[in-house]
Amino acid sequence: MKAFYRGREFLVLPGVYEPAEDTFLLADHLRVREGERVLELGTGCGMLAVLAAEQGGRVVATDVSEVALRCAWLNAWRHGVGKRVELRRGELFSPVGPSTFDLILFNPPYLPEEGEEDPRWSGGRNGRRVLDPFLSGLPLHLSPGGRALFVQSSLSGVEESLRRLEEGGLEARILARLRFPFEELVLVEAGWNLFTPP
Repeated sequence: MKAFYRGREFLVLPGVYEPAEDTFLLADHLRVREGERVLELGTGCGMLAVLAAEQGGRVVATDVSEVALRCAWLNAWRHGVGKRVELRRGELFSPVGPSTFDLILFNPPYLPEEGEEDPRWSGGRNGRRVLDPFLSGLPLHLSPGGRALFVQSSLSGVEESLRRLEEGGLEARILARLRFPFEELVLVEAGWNLFTPP
C-alpha cells in the first residue's frame, strides 16, 4: 500500500497505520529549524520523521511495532534522509531514556473504544490510555525552549489535556482544528515560553 502527501509517496506495509487526516494535520504545521533534535513517538510509516529530517532535523523516531520501524526505515532511505533518522523500538519515552528534544511529535491513538481494541487508533475506554502518560512525560523530555505538537480528538477531552499541560508547567494552545460530522480533530502545540520570551 502507498500513501501520498503533497505529491510525495510513502510505503505503508500491512499492519502499519496508514497516514490520514490526523497525520496530514501535523505535517501541514511542521516547522523544523536546521539542527534541531526531533523526537517522533509512534512513527508508523515514518512520514513525519522523513519530513522533519528533510527540513534539517536530527530525528529519533520510535514505535512499538517492528513492522512499523521497518516501514519507516524504508521510507527514510527512499527519501534520502536515512542518515538523519534514528529508529528505536519501545513505548512512548522509554526508548530515549532521559534525553530531551527541541521538538516532539505525536499522533497518539485517541479514539475512545470499548471492548477489543486496535492499538493503532484506540485510546481505550475514554481515549486517554496513551495520551495521559504522554502528557505526564512531556515536560521531562523537552529542551529549554522546546515545543511539542500532537493531535487529539474532541471525543477524548481536549480541555483535560490543556489542564494537564498547564499543571506540568507548559504553555499550550490549539493551532488548528479539523471538523468531521462525529468529532473534531485538534492540533495542540505545547512548550516552554510559547507566549512569553525566555
